[in-house]
Amino acid sequence: MAARGAARAGVRAGVRAGAAGAVLVAAHTAVNTRLWRRPPPARPVAERVSVLLPARDEAAMIGPCLAAVLAATGVRDLEVIVHDDASTDATADLVTAVAATDPRVVLQRGQGPPGGWLGKTHACARAAEAATGTVLVFVDADVTLAPDALARAVALLRDTGLDLVSPYPRQEAVGLAERLVQPLLQWSFLALLPLRAAERSPRPSLSAAGGQLLCVDAAAYRRAGGHSAVRAEVLEDIALLRAVKRAGGRGVVADGTRLAATRMYTGAAELRDGYAKSLWAAGGGRVAASAGQVGLLGWLFVLPAAAALRGSRAGLVGYLAGVAGRVVTARATGGRAWPDATAHPLSICALGWLTALSWWRHHRGTLSWKGRLLR
Repeated sequence: MAARGAARAGVRAGVRAGAAGAVLVAAHTAVNTRLWRRPPPARPVAERVSVLLPARDEAAMIGPCLAAVLAATGVRDLEVIVHDDASTDATADLVTAVAATDPRVVLQRGQGPPGGWLGKTHACARAAEAATGTVLVFVDADVTLAPDALARAVALLRDTGLDLVSPYPRQEAVGLAERLVQPLLQWSFLALLPLRAAERSPRPSLSAAGGQLLCVDAAAYRRAGGHSAVRAEVLEDIALLRAVKRAGGRGVVADGTRLAATRMYTGAAELRDGYAKSLWAAGGGRVAASAGQVGLLGWLFVLPAAAALRGSRAGLVGYLAGVAGRVVTARATGGRAWPDATAHPLSICALGWLTALSWWRHHRGTLSWKGRLLR
């Protein structure tokens, strides 16, 4: 009986501590959204800007993406290099048609990555080798830029004195699975990463970036070794920022809500496979680190919610703090706040499942993306 009472007391203490942690995270989220770097108003860009677009089997997306890039305002000297990564669809043909009418567009026809490389890192590296701009802007094919996006991204890079900025696009989430999982991307760095400290710190752990839209000083990129330095990294965006830091540079994720929009994954199956290919690497490629991350999030946001269902007031406070952090994030990033934020504990559970699936596939050697095994 005494042991049972001690166990219950331990659970209650765990719930109170988790709830207190959730409140602190919510407060940190609110502070971070105020400190988050936001692009200044657009102004004419005097330097040459190279937009680098890696693409594999993007026939459905490449047209709108290219059209938006070419409609950029305020960039007088623009080149667009598309590296087609051995697409099996009409991607290359569509780019060829655009290049025939606009000399700013150059198509590179790739044959796929050599050994030791991943497809995206190889495509980005080859495009960057051909680039002649003093600013490199990497854009994924599923991203649609606003007309002033390039000018504002370059202004942010130069005004802050940073070497790399990653304006995070507005994430469009349509289906149930997308709405459950996608908001965790922007929530994770706004809730858990001290952004202003991260942009000053050389520490690799204080790094966040998104490869969907990434603006980097060309000289800093080359000092860091470019994508050659991160050739085998599945999370190549974060790895590139860490390489820039190792070379003495600085960078940070920024607010790109009004600069670009993207629907990262279409449907539950694509979302599952997309996250499964990379979540194993989120803990530095260590099972214990991944388990610790998921365990911490479960303690802060799932345990209090479960306790709240059993009448715990502390648990209710913790649950509401988690919801509040998600609402703050949604309003700062153009996402849907209600009722999606109320499912935050379920979102964390989904993340835990996806992380376990990612490790399982990694262990079995069955991770794949766009028809290629990732090794």
